[in-house]
Amino acid sequence: MCRAARQRVTVALSGDAGDELFGGYNRYFWGPRVWDKVAWLPYPARQALGTAVAALPLGAWDALGGPAGVNRLGDKAHKLAARMDTVRSLDDLYRSLVSEWPDPAALVPGLAGAGGEPPTLLDDALPSALAGADADNRARMMWWDSQTYLPDDILCKVDRAAMACSLETRVPFLDHRVAELAWRLPMALKIRGGTGKWALRQVLYRYLPPALIERPKAGFGIPVGVWLRGPLREWAEDLLAEPRLRRQGWLDPARVRGVWAEHLSGRRDWTSRLWGVLMFQAWVGEA
Repeated sequence: MCRAARQRVTVALSGDAGDELFGGYNRYFWGPRVWDKVAWLPYPARQALGTAVAALPLGAWDALGGPAGVNRLGDKAHKLAARMDTVRSLDDLYRSLVSEWPDPAALVPGLAGAGGEPPTLLDDALPSALAGADADNRARMMWWDSQTYLPDDILCKVDRAAMACSLETRVPFLDHRVAELAWRLPMALKIRGGTGKWALRQVLYRYLPPALIERPKAGFGIPVGVWLRGPLREWAEDLLAEPRLRRQGWLDPARVRGVWAEHLSGRRDWTSRLWGVLMFQAWVGEA
């Protein structure tokens, strides 16, 4: 897309930061709804429910989801079960949604089972107005996304893709005046009736027909998981080879190889977990 734009212009505007500032991500809607449905259960009861969900094999869940048209229900159910076993608050639920490995320390030899309290980096970054227990959890999610996901993933991705084509990009939503206004707006002007970016939509309705606005949210996902089982398998296998992992000593070979085997079998989709490990391995090299 950047290459196509560069054929006509040298500078392009990006819509990035609209989701973080005005409440556009799905986790802002269904995260609180899911939590409200299970929060009344005592933590031991949630753990027991998660254990019960995980006890049903993947194949059985897939069979249940087939008639309803739900693909890979077993993978989804088991991931939900893992969250129910560890999540104690809506903040924990957010962490689980943006973290691929539930216990990253378990990947490092010698730290497995270290446990302890979850990282406090996100909490430490919260402004005082959002740190209180009575603060809007959706606002906390939006703040964390604006401090982590936005600069470390979204903006980085767009900048690399654009500069690879010598295309300059600008992000109007990150003009300090727009950002300051967004953080002053009440949540009802951002999320209303299960619809995100409500205020932005009202502006767009003045200039564009609803058919161009009321469309399903679609990201830029690519089938990396399928490629890892196909054309990228040899490359990944080399980086995840057990002798190499043992020689380097950075990551627990048993845990990494277990996830890799489950992904190759097609029973689980561990694309995101594996991609992080693969990028680390590619960066480390043979050292």
